[in-house]
Amino acid sequence: MDIQTGQVVRAVGPMESLEKQLSCPICLDMFTKPVVILPCQHNLCRGCANDLYDSRNPYHYSGGIFRCPTCRFEVVLDRHGVYGLQRNLLVENIIDIYKQQLENSGGGGGLEPPLKDKDTKEPMCQEHADERINIYCISCQVPTCSMCKVFGQHKDCKVSTLKTVYETQKAELQNSTELLAASNSYIQAMLLQMEDICKAVEENSQVQKQRLGEKFDLLYAVLEERKAQLLEQITLEQDEKVAVVQSLIQQHKERLEASKKLMDQATQSLEKSNIAEFLVNAKKIIAEAKDTAKNSQLERPELGFEKMDHFTLITEEVEEVLGKIDFGADDDEEEEEEVFEEAEEEEE
Repeated sequence: MDIQTGQVVRAVGPMESLEKQLSCPICLDMFTKPVVILPCQHNLCRGCANDLYDSRNPYHYSGGIFRCPTCRFEVVLDRHGVYGLQRNLLVENIIDIYKQQLENSGGGGGLEPPLKDKDTKEPMCQEHADERINIYCISCQVPTCSMCKVFGQHKDCKVSTLKTVYETQKAELQNSTELLAASNSYIQAMLLQMEDICKAVEENSQVQKQRLGEKFDLLYAVLEERKAQLLEQITLEQDEKVAVVQSLIQQHKERLEASKKLMDQATQSLEKSNIAEFLVNAKKIIAEAKDTAKNSQLERPELGFEKMDHFTLITEEVEEVLGKIDFGADDDEEEEEEVFEEAEEEEE
């Protein structure tokens, strides 16, 4: 494992190590024949060396100085230019043997096939139209070409092969994909859990609504029962008072009837012309009229007898208690019931 990156680093096999030794420092691919060797013993693809030489010799002068891209050793070329450099037949033979070994082993004993196919169309460098993108600038985190590395904007940067960076980023992407998959599973589980919570909230809410309705129905029943009791008290006193008044009315009617009869007798006596007969009955009638007049002041209801104000219901405290009804613990509910009962007792 790489301590700095925390990634698992796969051990490099002998074939991969050999392939690295057979890579051109310009294109970072395996040497393409013919391969030339410089006096400093570094090897180059002749095509890559020629491109590098032409880029620094735009007027195509004969001869000139060629600088090794690996060690900066300067080589004086003759009029043949790069084509005057000696071919490294040993390296070419090793490349042939290596490629043949790859074919015989079905791709190099489990090694992945090269990422690049010479026959396929590859992206080209924007700075150098004739150069394909064949290396990766680690410093700038962008793919680029060999010319950019040799004398372009990436000449001081650290580079690597596309295959190496590809394998690294592919592993990182796989790890990221696995993390995303695990994260998606977790989110999916959370969604299911929250959906269950929503259902539970709805069910519990329905239960509490039903209980609340039952509590208020009970309060309504208590109030209705108490209302009936108080109405009965008012009705009872109403009946008692009405009975007293009706009795007095009956007494007054009887007295009034007796008084009217006596007045009729007196009127008849006054209308008679026989003096003797008048005098016989007049004394009795006069005595009865005086007696009746004296006893005309009959019993009557006392002042304010008709009022029923003492049945006024005081509900301020009960209204305050009912207005403070709220959700709470069982102890709070018991206290509210006690206050409600005390209020009822005070009203009674």
